[in-house]
Amino acid sequence: MTNAMFSFGEFNFGGVQDKLSSTDKGSDTIMEEVKKIRKQVHSYEADNWGDSGGFGSLGSDYGFYGNNHYSSELLFPKFQQQEEQQPLVSDYGLFDAMQFDALSPPFQACLEEIAKLEDIPTLVPHVEPKKEKRDFSSLAGLDLLNNYGSGFKRLNGERIFESSNYTDQVTGRKLSTEEIMRVAGARFIRTSSQASGVASMLSHPYEFSFSGLSVEETRDVELVEFLLASAEKVGYQQYERAGKLLNRCDLLSSSTGNSVERVVYYFSEALREKIDRETGRVTPKGLGNRPSFDVNKAMKRPNETSLACQIKIPFGQVAQFAGIQAIVENVAEAKKVHVIDLEIRNGVQWTGLMQALVSRSDCPVELLKISAIGTSSRKLIEETGKRLESFAESMNLPFSFKLVMVPDMLDLKEDMFELDSEETVAVYSEFAMRTMVAQPDRLESAMRVIKKIRPCVTVVTEVEGNHNSPVFVTRFIEALFFFGAYFDCVETCMERNDPNRMILESQYFGNGLRNIVAAEGEERKIRNVKIDVWRAFFARYGMEEIDLSPSSLYQVDLVLKNFSCGSSCTVNMDGKCLLVGWKGTPLQSLSLWKFL
Repeated sequence: MTNAMFSFGEFNFGGVQDKLSSTDKGSDTIMEEVKKIRKQVHSYEADNWGDSGGFGSLGSDYGFYGNNHYSSELLFPKFQQQEEQQPLVSDYGLFDAMQFDALSPPFQACLEEIAKLEDIPTLVPHVEPKKEKRDFSSLAGLDLLNNYGSGFKRLNGERIFESSNYTDQVTGRKLSTEEIMRVAGARFIRTSSQASGVASMLSHPYEFSFSGLSVEETRDVELVEFLLASAEKVGYQQYERAGKLLNRCDLLSSSTGNSVERVVYYFSEALREKIDRETGRVTPKGLGNRPSFDVNKAMKRPNETSLACQIKIPFGQVAQFAGIQAIVENVAEAKKVHVIDLEIRNGVQWTGLMQALVSRSDCPVELLKISAIGTSSRKLIEETGKRLESFAESMNLPFSFKLVMVPDMLDLKEDMFELDSEETVAVYSEFAMRTMVAQPDRLESAMRVIKKIRPCVTVVTEVEGNHNSPVFVTRFIEALFFFGAYFDCVETCMERNDPNRMILESQYFGNGLRNIVAAEGEERKIRNVKIDVWRAFFARYGMEEIDLSPSSLYQVDLVLKNFSCGSSCTVNMDGKCLLVGWKGTPLQSLSLWKFL
């Protein structure tokens, strides 16, 4: 394997979208969407970046976007949010709702069970996640909240934020969404541990950790506290009290406000849905009347929202370019390259691989074959294949696209891929395995087939989150801090009234967090697990984790340098795995694997 790095110096993302879109005769709207975005963005980039850098500068230094400038026009009228001036308690019965009673037997038993577990259980079969010793709160029951909240300390009147991966002095700057949540968590734990704390908190809102906070930060902390109290009452099955607290959340939160207000808005919705499910007001079957949104289906074709995210939010490019670099290195001496994509989506990342292979002079490629596995959306995957075929033709690259369509992953077989003994095979899994955690037999079926194929490298990008706990409060806290970091990122990277931001938050984020928080049993489809769990799982199949090369890490650095928000995107190594996050909160993982 060589560490030679391929270059994107001539790679024009806008041009790629043109070529990929223009060949799709049955889907003219894709091309129109790209053109629309270009028109929308030019004025914004000219005003904010000029010729000095920003997204447009990628063409000169990195060649990813060429000279095309992207942004979003403010298509929605501005929403003037009214300042909430009502007192904390008022007539809403909040003091009664926030009373911290002695734990009810069912909830007490639940908390004792958490304390015994120490691990977060998962549905991935026979997996032993790495154990972490935690200081459990015996009264509040939010052990993870206590863990998160301990990262915020006060030293000599200054505010210092500490975490295992990120240390930053926050004096003189606005707190991030996660920092707001840590302050709220610390206050909530403190007040919930003493009966007198509730009355004191409501009567004297600045008594606990409020000195030095701005008016907006103070209100945001209070808002998160109400959300935490609501979640605890849901955990107690005290739904009437939870409802009163959620009424307050509704008054103070907004889907068009700042990042804290937005994340509370969607988590409040999720808690209300959970209450409705638990009380029988709404059944899972009744929820089918809601307009459905399939994230995986939406990602299978280019659209304004996914394109805007690709351009403005760095996480996707970081993982994709580092992953492509790893494939290039592992097929450096292969004349026939076969990539098996477990979840192809719009496939735009493969245009980068095509460019890298075409640029090889010492070992010309005789054939690049991409096999895409699908269990649904046949037409969309076929359209992706046609766009990739057209792009390869424009580069004079011998190319073959194969759709491996199966009704169920249990039906996947090795011979479906029409493997050639002269091919060098690589497997690419971008957020594909997480979709099968809820169906362990499907996940095991896919792994057995991959093991028989024995690819030269398996590239795995996954969500770095613990969203699979059977314990509601554990799952809620994990999801709150995870999505809090994402909402903070979007607040930084996208305009407040950007319609693509609203779609991203309401449909992509909103549906996801609602499923994590509100659903149970088979209805809970989203069950993300962290890299330690995947390591244990892959080890069962004789897979060994391998290092990312210096060239892959250099690609990460190049990508981040071309984002204005790149300095807030944190990258850390967890062993041989790359963790990509926002201001110290890991959100995605990239790991490479080989069979022993």
